[in-house]
Amino acid sequence: MTWQLPHINFRALSVWRRNVLVWRKLMGPSLLINIGEPLLYLLGLGYGLGLFIGQMSDMSYLTFLASGILAASAMNTASFEGMFSVYTRMVTQRTYEAMQATPLSVDDIIAGEILWCATKCLISGTAILAVATALGAVHGTQALFVLPIIFLIGLCFAGPAIIMSAFSHGYDFFYYYLTLFITPMFILSGVFYPISSLPTGVQAVVQLLPLTHAIQLVRPLVSGQALTDVGLHVGVIVVYTLVAYYFAVVLVRKRLVV
Repeated sequence: MTWQLPHINFRALSVWRRNVLVWRKLMGPSLLINIGEPLLYLLGLGYGLGLFIGQMSDMSYLTFLASGILAASAMNTASFEGMFSVYTRMVTQRTYEAMQATPLSVDDIIAGEILWCATKCLISGTAILAVATALGAVHGTQALFVLPIIFLIGLCFAGPAIIMSAFSHGYDFFYYYLTLFITPMFILSGVFYPISSLPTGVQAVVQLLPLTHAIQLVRPLVSGQALTDVGLHVGVIVVYTLVAYYFAVVLVRKRLVV
């Protein structure tokens, strides 16, 4: 049973709805955290550093940075929700034990959590996209297609974060994941500069990271350029999403059931 493929049904939406209702009570501080830091990057680096850089990859540095920040913010939002919030519900508050007393299974709970992580990314991403548009960083209505991509990025990064929660015996454990995985991706995957400026060996490694492919989908849409290799980029993100979801379900089953 532990290693069985997850079974997904509509009961997962009840977990998603529960999280929405709780989030509504804390909506103000949550949005401030998720939007405040990206806004500082856009203003401080997009305008400040952009004044000296000018153009990068045939677009203004503000546009270049805004597209990277949109993808990276979705990664961060899903990761923090999937670790700190999920761990709190699973271990500290023991909410999952109460859920399992209902018809909900572990599969339903994790599917609902991943959907909520992606939804939270979509909410904050929409706000960031609106701010970037107001700052003049967005070029064209095709940028609206960024929103479903942000949702997909949220699905992608929610699974690995929940895997960390399944392994963790305390909140401090998450800083290994943040330091060894999230931060290197944030620095190396093309948020602040083109990955073509990296050494060849590093470029090869960076191409294996999901954030790299997420940015390569978001950036052309924000800047008004043509999308290329869409199937490759979406495929990589989907593979990460499905594999991480499977192992998240398996490991949470082992923690809660076995």
